Amino acid sequence: MNDTAILIGVHFHSDIKTVWNLYTKIEHIVKWNSANDDWHCPKASNNLITWGEFHYIMAAKDESMEFDFCWIYTEIIDQKLIAYTMNDGRKIEIEFQSDDHCVNVLVEFEPESENSKELQQQGWQAILDNFKNYVETLDI
Repeated sequence: MNDTAILIGVHFHSDIKTVWNLYTKIEHIVKWNSANDDWHCPKASNNLITWGEFHYIMAAKDESMEFDFCWIYTEIIDQKLIAYTMNDGRKIEIEFQSDDHCVNVLVEFEPESENSKELQQQGWQAILDNFKNYVETLDI
C-alpha cells in the first residue's frame, strides 16, 4: 500500500473459522454490510477465489440512494488474507490475525479522492463495527 492508505480494525473473542465465514458468506454479508440502520445490503454475490468477483449493492432503506460496488480478488489465503482491487483501481487488503479464541481483522485501503480521508475512515470503520456487532450477537 502507499503512504496515503487508511487502516482500520476490530477485535473479536471468537474463533477464526467463524469470523472468516461470517465475513465471506453471502447469507451473512447482506446482514451486516452497512454503516448504520438507515442503510442495508439488499443484494450481493461473491466468488471468493483469486480473480473471482465480488459485487454488492448498498442502499438507503428509504430508497433515496444506492451504491453499486464491485471488485476482483487478487489474493486469497484462507482464514488469513483477502486482497482485492476495486473497479476504480483502489487496492484493499484485509488481514485476519488469530490466536486461540481471539481474532483481529485489519483493513487497509487506498482512499478515493471525492471524500476526506477522515470521512472514509469513519464510514469503513462503521461498517466493520457493524460486522463486529453482528458476530457478537450470533450464538455460534
